[in-house]
Amino acid sequence: LVDLAGSERAKKTGAVGVRFKESVGINQGLLSLGKVIRALTAVPASTHIPYRESKLTRFLQDSLGGNSRTLMLACISTAESNLHETLSTLQYASR
Repeated sequence: LVDLAGSERAKKTGAVGVRFKESVGINQGLLSLGKVIRALTAVPASTHIPYRESKLTRFLQDSLGGNSRTLMLACISTAESNLHETLSTLQYASR
């Protein structure tokens, strides 16, 4: 089980310094994971799966490829103030 932190917008959270740098790394990892998922589900099948683009995708390589089955749970909010993040999460998870 891997818990992926949310991809909140830095402006909305007010993150600065170390927290901002951490959020940038999280977002880059999620972007790389999205590329891997897209490559694994491509029709026709992609010949290159970009596992090496981030530590996250490298770590999850065995769980994502081969004969494994992977389940993604997406946590969303019903609050109108979180509409953009909810839509982004749903689009990401629908891959």
